[in-house]
Amino acid sequence: MRIPSPPGAQGPGRVAGAVVEAMDLAIARRAGGVLPGEHTGPGVGAGLELAQLRPYVPGDDVRRIDAAATARTGSPHVRLEVPERLLTTWIVADLSASMAFGTADRLKSDVAQGAAQVLARVATRRGGRVGMVAFGAPGIPSLPPRGGRLARVAIDRALADGVAADGAGGEPLAAALRRVASLARRPGFVAVISDFRGEDGWQRELRRLGRGQSLLCVEVGDPREAALPDVGRLALVDPETGRTVRADTSDSRLRRRYAEAEAGRRAAVKAAVRGAGSRHALVSTAGSWSRDLARALA
Repeated sequence: MRIPSPPGAQGPGRVAGAVVEAMDLAIARRAGGVLPGEHTGPGVGAGLELAQLRPYVPGDDVRRIDAAATARTGSPHVRLEVPERLLTTWIVADLSASMAFGTADRLKSDVAQGAAQVLARVATRRGGRVGMVAFGAPGIPSLPPRGGRLARVAIDRALADGVAADGAGGEPLAAALRRVASLARRPGFVAVISDFRGEDGWQRELRRLGRGQSLLCVEVGDPREAALPDVGRLALVDPETGRTVRADTSDSRLRRRYAEAEAGRRAAVKAAVRGAGSRHALVSTAGSWSRDLARALA
C-alpha cells in the first residue's frame, strides 16, 4: 500500500532555471559530457568525429559523399564518422515509509520528488534518455529509459503515487541497485535519491555499480533526525518496520548517545558513497534543497 499524499506534504517547490543550468553543467562534467559526439559507439555511422574517408563504391549512401574530398581528388569520396551515443540516466528513487517524515519546510518525499524531476529534466536535454527504478514500496514497476517530455511525465506520475504506508515493506536499496546494474548495459549516469536508512548491504552493490557507471548519491535528511529534543517521554514508531520504541528525552545521556549514533551513521553513509567513487550530495527538508544540490555538484 502507498500513501499518495502523506500528511504534511508541500511539494518540492519552485526550482530556479539557473539552478537547473548549474546542475546540467555539473552532471555533464561528472558523466564525461552529454553533448553529441562526446559518447562514442562501436563501428562507424553518423557522428562528428571522422572515422574513415575513402572512395565511393556502389551501394554507399550518397548523403555520405564528402564534397571537399571529392573536389580535391577528382573522384567521389564518402565520409564515415564515429557514431554518437547519447547519455542514458537511471534514477533510483526511495519510496519507503521513512521518506514521509519532515519537520521543516517539507517532507523528505517532497525533496526526493523534486530532485528526481530536476535530474530527469537535465537527463533528457540534447536527446538523452532517462529511466527509473524505485524501491521501498510494494508493486513498483521499473520505467525503461525514454527521451523527451514523455519520460519526465512517466517519472512524475510514478512518484505522485506517494510513498509506502508504515510497515508496508518493499524492495531494499541493495536489490534496486542490482536491478539497475542488470539493466544498464552501457556506461551511463546513475542517481540514487534516498535517506539511506534501513537495511545494510547496499554499500557493496553501490561499489559494483560504480565500476561501470558515473554515480551521484543524493542523501535526503531532516534537521530533527540529527538530535532528539528535550520534550519528556515519547513513543516513537519506526515507519519501516512498525516497531514502537519508548524513550525519555529528558535524559541528557540518551540525547547525547542518539546524536553520536546519528553522526556516526551519516559519516558511514558518506564514506560508503565516496568509497564507491560517487559524488555525495546532502540535501535537507529545510531551506532550498535545489540550491544545496547544485552547490554539492559544483
